[in-house]
Amino acid sequence: MTKADIVNEINKNTGIDKVTVLNTIEAFMATVKETMSNGENVYLRGFGSFVVKKRAQKTARNISKNTTIIIPEHNIPSFKPAKTFTISVKED
Repeated sequence: MTKADIVNEINKNTGIDKVTVLNTIEAFMATVKETMSNGENVYLRGFGSFVVKKRAQKTARNISKNTTIIIPEHNIPSFKPAKTFTISVKED
């Protein structure tokens, strides 16, 4: 399912025009991105959590040059589904 499919589905179920739905979805995604880039998590009860995970510094190898490089500590975004969400997907 794409963003356009989601917009069409919300439009069909609620009757809200597509432009408003698209703007709302874009604003939601921008808010989640901005919040997570500030190091904060986003919790949506019954759906899941967008969490920031910290990756430790590690040593990696560049195989083509046969050298080692150090990858610094960094944060990555992650999604953890809610228990009810996970159960509903398993049952379907």
